[in-house]
Amino acid sequence: MERSELYLDTHVVIWLHSKKLEKFSNHILEEIDQSNLLISPMVSLELTYLNEIGRINVSSDIILASLQEEIGLNICTFSFQEVITAAIKETWTRDPFDRIITAQAAINDCFLITKDTTILKYYKNALWN
Repeated sequence: MERSELYLDTHVVIWLHSKKLEKFSNHILEEIDQSNLLISPMVSLELTYLNEIGRINVSSDIILASLQEEIGLNICTFSFQEVITAAIKETWTRDPFDRIITAQAAINDCFLITKDTTILKYYKNALWN
């Protein structure tokens, strides 16, 4: 059986790295376990930003290398132009992080795990518990 692709939002990456599995339902943990996990490169940038402002104390490189080894997390390689073209259509938010992260998942009509209530409201393939 081919595993489906599943995108992760930034806070999901942080919680997985921090081993805060209690944040997730069993259903979401199953999805994570059974899918090819991807992130937008924008997640890497947002992690760096959060580290720079002191909201997290681990670098993006360390978080992503750790999760790549532990759960097979990879960075999506769609072209920047392709992602921006998709992001232009995501007019429900002015947050560039949310817009690009969602667009990255939307290009192939993939699911995105997020707890973000705005994304859950507007992106049809957003999943949470």
